Amino acid sequence: MGSIGIKTLLRKTLPVAVALLAAVETLGQDPQFTQFYANPLYLNPAFAGTARCPRVVLNYRNQWPALSGTFVTSSASYDQHIKGISGGLGFLVTHDQAGKGTLNTTTVSGMYSYLLPVSRKFSMKFGAQATYFQKSLDWNKLTFGDMIDPRRGFIYNTNDVPRGGSVGNADFSAGILGYSDIFFAGFAAHHLTQPNESLIVGTSKLPMKFTAHAGASIPIVKKGRIGEASTKISPNILYQQQAAFRQINIGLYIDRGPITAGVWYRARDAFIVLIGFHTERFKFGYSYDVTTSKLTTATAGSHEISVQLGFKCKNRKRPFRQVACPTF
Repeated sequence: MGSIGIKTLLRKTLPVAVALLAAVETLGQDPQFTQFYANPLYLNPAFAGTARCPRVVLNYRNQWPALSGTFVTSSASYDQHIKGISGGLGFLVTHDQAGKGTLNTTTVSGMYSYLLPVSRKFSMKFGAQATYFQKSLDWNKLTFGDMIDPRRGFIYNTNDVPRGGSVGNADFSAGILGYSDIFFAGFAAHHLTQPNESLIVGTSKLPMKFTAHAGASIPIVKKGRIGEASTKISPNILYQQQAAFRQINIGLYIDRGPITAGVWYRARDAFIVLIGFHTERFKFGYSYDVTTSKLTTATAGSHEISVQLGFKCKNRKRPFRQVACPTF
């Protein structure tokens, strides 16, 4: 086969191989959002109801768009505080696809968080989450070596026996959150029952995921005369572990008036920049992950967008402390 034929075949097979290898490597690991505070219910179920009034949050992430068949994750959530149950209710739906829809995972979650005002300056929330997930594999989108003709490329049917299909199961998680007007810290444990997500014969348990996060919101310039914007900085750290996968994010947000800017470093993986715009009822954020690993030139980074809509509710009769953490 000539050099032109070889190059054409490589262009067809390499993206597929990379996508499939990536799917195999990440099987059993949760999708990750760079703007984790812009997806609070996904981060920690204890965040349900922390805005008091109803809010809707939409998130979209496209990871490594330069590679064919990579990862696209989206989510939508709703939550609010309900005085009658002394806490918040939340609902979250996520959809993750790899390999242009070859491997798909959809989850639907409901959560409740109990609010405990410890003192005038400190509150705690305890969250519980119940989830149903469905994972599916589209066998028809896979390609194999016995499908390749040396001259004409992929023209044969594979002799490999079809496997996969879909699997569904229940899942449970819990979290805790403590916060004052300035500081906040939380911990969440997802997949407490380690449900089976195997698409073939046998058992493949989804490993538990542990998340610890903390930060502060520090005023630098307080709002003075009319028209003068306030300024605050928010240093943050996040640690996650799921089986052998470990991740540390360290970052800083600067918030001035309606504009938020942020920089993050995800250890040995990516440098992240973020810009956001917010009003009383609307928030929009965009972030870009600059890959710093050996895949730098091949991935084109990762793009992420978040939108948050807040709704009015009845005036509170007594103070309700909101979490001072960033919203992007």
